[in-house]
Amino acid sequence: MQRRGFCKLMAATAASAALPLHAQTADSMSADVPAGFDQLTEDYAQFCATPAHERVFYALARGKIVREKLDNATWTPVSPAWGDPPELPIPGGSWDGVPMMSPITDQAGSGPYKPTWDSLLQYEAPEWYRDAKFGIWAHWGPQCVPEDSDWYARNMYIQGNNQYEYQEKHYGLPSTFGYKDLCPQWTLLNWDPDDLISRYAKAGARFFLALASHHDGFDTWNSKYHEWNSVRIGPHCDVVGIWAAAARKQGLRVGVSLHQARNWWWFQPSHGADKSGPFAGVPYDGDLTRADGKGQWWEGLDPQRLYGVKHPADALPDISYVKNFYNRTRDLIDQHNPDQLFFDNALLPLGWAGMNIGAYFYNHNLQTHGGKMEGLITTGNVPPRLAKALIGSYESGMTGEIMPYPWQSETCVGNWHYDRSLFEQNGKYGGYLHPSEVIHWMIDAVSKNGTFLLNFPGKPDGTLDSKEIAVLDGITAWMQVNGEAIHATRPWKVYAEGPHRVQTGQFQVKQGNSIHLLDVQDIRFTRNKGNTVIYAIFMGWPKGPAVIKALGTAVSTNPGKIGNVQLLGTDERVRWKQRADGLTVELPHNYQPAVDFAASLKISLA
Repeated sequence: MQRRGFCKLMAATAASAALPLHAQTADSMSADVPAGFDQLTEDYAQFCATPAHERVFYALARGKIVREKLDNATWTPVSPAWGDPPELPIPGGSWDGVPMMSPITDQAGSGPYKPTWDSLLQYEAPEWYRDAKFGIWAHWGPQCVPEDSDWYARNMYIQGNNQYEYQEKHYGLPSTFGYKDLCPQWTLLNWDPDDLISRYAKAGARFFLALASHHDGFDTWNSKYHEWNSVRIGPHCDVVGIWAAAARKQGLRVGVSLHQARNWWWFQPSHGADKSGPFAGVPYDGDLTRADGKGQWWEGLDPQRLYGVKHPADALPDISYVKNFYNRTRDLIDQHNPDQLFFDNALLPLGWAGMNIGAYFYNHNLQTHGGKMEGLITTGNVPPRLAKALIGSYESGMTGEIMPYPWQSETCVGNWHYDRSLFEQNGKYGGYLHPSEVIHWMIDAVSKNGTFLLNFPGKPDGTLDSKEIAVLDGITAWMQVNGEAIHATRPWKVYAEGPHRVQTGQFQVKQGNSIHLLDVQDIRFTRNKGNTVIYAIFMGWPKGPAVIKALGTAVSTNPGKIGNVQLLGTDERVRWKQRADGLTVELPHNYQPAVDFAASLKISLA
């Protein structure tokens, strides 16, 4: 993951409004398109093995879909990194430059869900997820090897970028030592998944998310359709499978995150070359083929399948690439039966492939849970009209109100991939999020009907550093006392009281640092499912009398008569008085909490 431009996100949201809700028939696919477009005649391995000068691509030019071939003389890497595919002038529309109508039948599995939005809108989020409220994510893979933050695999091929310079200094120029050569160094030699999951469960996490594949084209399970995977290279084990077994053994639900759909655009810089210096014009290793591996450690592997094929900047995703995305994702579902699919995309990726995966996942989940829906799909930029079909994702972001359907806010304690420079900063927590800010972020999300997901990126040996552990310990100390105000709660009539609000929108919380503004003047509300208890959570520790205006007998929220007020964590008495204009409370002076990030009052109604 990485921050994406706000304008891009707005454009994706606007485009989603044009997506058809209903199914398109095969007969309606009669647009004026060139022969071969969206017709599967070879698999992705064969497409990658085709000589570069022979590959045929398709693009939208002057309003029409046209054939094209690679011209090395005019080639430039795709910008922006996640591509900017156009809406195609075809019946049924398109998404990510891929038709919405599937050219291949019977890809959605057996069951009530079909690959259309009107069918997916049957979905209801499972109760376990609505109760969970807090999950932890291991967003890690070979890009953690350099310990140099996000998007290393791409940026190491961009001359002038800091990560290119890091690559040159520590490993050599990408013409001689590429990303493929970093992959074996993701060893996980000291990885103890049982211990880490135990820590996460103790911290109050009720579900765990494992990164299954990032934009870098590396799968972290025993991937049937992709040879660049963690069983064959690096740790030589099924990382997703081991995480899943450890989590389920300790009662956590299991999710997987998938970012691979962007590989078509994201990894194009690997096909470039230095523009200056002693290696100017020498191709990076993205141009290597299977034949070039003879006698090398990677003999038998095709780098084209890791990096993606070199293509014109405006080339639409080839159908073999789209089908390979579908195959890999379905294989992951079939092997590990995850409770959650997380897509790092706007809506479901790659047109018909994503829609069929959505339907297949829901149908598969019903079949493996006796007809009861226990799964969820999380993805970004979900417009209100589709919010029931999916769990909307707000990466490093927040909603501005109580949402009618469950949604999810995700962030990381530092950067998405491991970044040693954060550990090396001064202080108990270095450059990581302070645990108080993590707790405030979680509380704010939960008060608005959201769930909070926090990433702890691991080092290449499979461990967390001591300052990440310190953050985790701080979260644990608060959640063990106050988890009752978070788990299995629902939003109350209003979510907040006080002067400060968290900045809303994708990427906006970290960008504006608005979590840091929350203090003891700010209160957030949750309630139990029986509507007999309200939790009022101060974003700090009141030292004297405090008034909660929303709990007055004569205010518009009409909370009802209060029977008792208790401070979670102690049996010592809270002084309180409900009046017309609010509830006045004073916390017990003799009680000293282990951490004072937030004070949770349990308010029982008479």
